[in-house]
Order: sequence, then structure tokens, then C-alpha cells
Amino acid sequence: MSEIENIAKQMVAKGKGILAADESTGTMTKRLSSVKVESTSENRLKFRETLFSAEGMKNYIGGVILYDETIKQKTSSGKTIPDLIKSFGSIPGIKVDTGAKKLAGSPDEKVTEGLDGLRERLAEYYKLGARFTKWRAVYNISDKLPSELALKSNAHALARYAALVQEAKMVPIVEPEVLMDGEHNIKKCYEVTSIVLKECYRMLKLHKVNLRGTILKPNMILPGNKSKDKSNTQEIAKMTLKCLKENVPSEVPGIAFLSGGQTEIEATQNLNEINKINDTNFLMSFSYGRALQQSALKNWAKDIKDTSKTQKIFNHRSKMNGLSTSAKWTMDLEKQINV
Repeated sequence: MSEIENIAKQMVAKGKGILAADESTGTMTKRLSSVKVESTSENRLKFRETLFSAEGMKNYIGGVILYDETIKQKTSSGKTIPDLIKSFGSIPGIKVDTGAKKLAGSPDEKVTEGLDGLRERLAEYYKLGARFTKWRAVYNISDKLPSELALKSNAHALARYAALVQEAKMVPIVEPEVLMDGEHNIKKCYEVTSIVLKECYRMLKLHKVNLRGTILKPNMILPGNKSKDKSNTQEIAKMTLKCLKENVPSEVPGIAFLSGGQTEIEATQNLNEINKINDTNFLMSFSYGRALQQSALKNWAKDIKDTSKTQKIFNHRSKMNGLSTSAKWTMDLEKQINV
């Protein structure tokens, strides 16, 4: 087994998942503003250092996705952020795309940019301690979308990215996100996600990407956030598993779901339900941002010097998601938080 194949398996080892802490400065500013904390480089570092040094990291977090600013920062004790993450037994990773921009020829859709100069940036990130990367593509659902242009443009970019990352001896997380925005039902989400995944894997194979050294970060199969048709947890799990079994090659070692617009509890509960019926070889895990951080952030904002309670909240959220990777989460356990 190659080094990148080993890393991919470690990232989503049973009971562990990925902490997505790769919010851009703009996104992090919105999050901090929502809890009335000034978004300075120092404050962004303080919050992230609080999470990265929590006990929950050791048992439940296999990898942390960082942003360019964060991977270059040092902690209050002078340690680099990647070294802090490694000291808790987790693997540092880095977001390498430069964002989703308007797609020329289809202005209602987006294509992700960031391929220019990527080979050189990857070499720098490897030296800084990163061992995996992330690239996110986004797809809208409507009567006419996604277009063939958006499907092919984003899949091509994801494949070129993944090939360059493996060349640089790192694991690429492939994130094709079908957005929750809209009135569509769960069946429509299933159909669109199937088309998206098929095209992505067609391009990844064309670019000779070793799928055993990748992680897929997909959306769950959910109705749109404005849909009149609501779905229960069992239906979400069943449709999600069916979609992945039909469209993801068996060589892929792990699937780390994004939380999208789900609440913290929904993201945990749905992953738990998926693992209850998981009859595949895929390790089904999580790669959550808000669904791991939101409650911790709200508490931290009350007193940014008092890190203890914030870490307990993060530890609990991490543990609940860790349990859901083995279908051992329950609502009773959810309520047993001591802060």
C-alpha cells in the first residue's frame, strides 16, 4: 500500500472524521461577526487554536482542513499549527482552490478556480506539513441546471487538481457539492448527484488518479431547503447509500460527508442512520465545518479567554460524530454533555 493510500485510510479511520476549518477570511469574518467578535488574524487564530488543542482531537478527528492563513500561523507557545495538529494524532490538510466563480457561458452556475500555479503551491504546502488537500465544486439544482457545461467544467478541474495533488505526494479530497438551495425534492437531488458523481469519476479515471489515495466529500441526498416534501432520516440514509453504491467506484476507501445546510444534530443523526445500513466497504465518515464548530463558537464568543467550556462543547460534538461513524449515536447520549 502506498503512502497516500495509508494517509487516506487514517483520515477516516473508524470512529474518526475530518474537521473542516478552512473557512476563508471572508467567511470567518461573517461567522465571527454573527457572534459579535472582531475578525482579526489574532482572534481567528485564538478560536482555531482552542479547537485544535482540545482532547476530542485525539480520539475523533483524523484530519483538519486548514486555510492558507492558518497553516502559516504559530500558536501562543510558538508551535506551528500543523505541528499542533500532529501532536494530537491528526493529519494537517489544506484547502487549495481559490473559490467558485461565475461560469462563462452559463452565468447562473459556477466553476471552481485555482489550477494556475497549483503545482508550486502544493510543494510549499507539503513543506509546511500538509499531507492532504481539498477542492470544492458547487452545483445548483433547477429545472435546467446543472448544465452539461457546468458538469464537465467542474469535473475536469477536480480531476486536474487531484492528479497534481497525488504527484505532490498528498491525498486529494474531492468535493462535488450539490447545493441544498431550492424547492426540489429528494428524488431530484438523487438524480443530479448521480450525474455529478458519474462525470467526476469518469474524469478522475481519465487523468489516471489513484482512487485508493483519494477521499470523496459529497453531499447527502436531501430535499431542497425550500421543498414542500420533507424527508425522514431513514429515507435520507437509504437514498444516500443507494446513490453512492451506484456511482462511486469501490476502490475509494472513504466517504466524508459535508454537512451543508444541516443543523449539528441533523448532520450527526443522518450519518448515524447511513452507517446503520452501510453494507459497503466504504468507511462512511464526516468532514464538517459548522456542524462541529457552531456551538463551540457561540460559547467562545462569550469569553474568548475561557477556553475550557468551549473545548468541552467541541469534544462532545466530536464524540457524537465519532459515534455516528459506527452507528452508536443516540439522542440520549447527545443530551449527556457536561460543561
